[in-house]
Amino acid sequence: MRRLALFLVAGLAACGPTPEEKAAADARDVAEVEAHQSPPPDKFVPEPISFADVEAADMFGAGCSVLPKTESADGIAIAVAQADAAYFKRKGELVRLSADAGSKELPYLARTHYDGLEYSMTLELDEDAGVQSGDETVDYPSVLTIKDAADRAIFTDRGTTQCGA
Repeated sequence: MRRLALFLVAGLAACGPTPEEKAAADARDVAEVEAHQSPPPDKFVPEPISFADVEAADMFGAGCSVLPKTESADGIAIAVAQADAAYFKRKGELVRLSADAGSKELPYLARTHYDGLEYSMTLELDEDAGVQSGDETVDYPSVLTIKDAADRAIFTDRGTTQCGA
């Protein structure tokens, strides 16, 4: 009877994975979990675009400028949307995005959507709530959203966008 019990215990032990097999399976499981994790989005606030930036990128002409919430001596806008391109500034560098020609056209030839390699930008205006702010400018309540390459929102702001020539 003892031999039978020892034989059964030995037989059951042989059916389970060896310590090496268990370690390899655990390593595969950990690698699979790590492969499916992504870091959180890198949130930021666009820096004010200066007149020097406007000159350097030749951002003159019709379009819309997302106004900063605070007055800045050097800042004109935190984003500029025009017929062919949109711009925002991050870490001291001006980021240029191409207009999505299939997106809705906003006043003064701006578009609702712009794309780039690392970022995309969406500009939503409440066109019915526009208020004349100058001879050739209208201020609109707006929502600006900038997304990263993984299509995650890294900046969203409700504010005012001024469109004009």
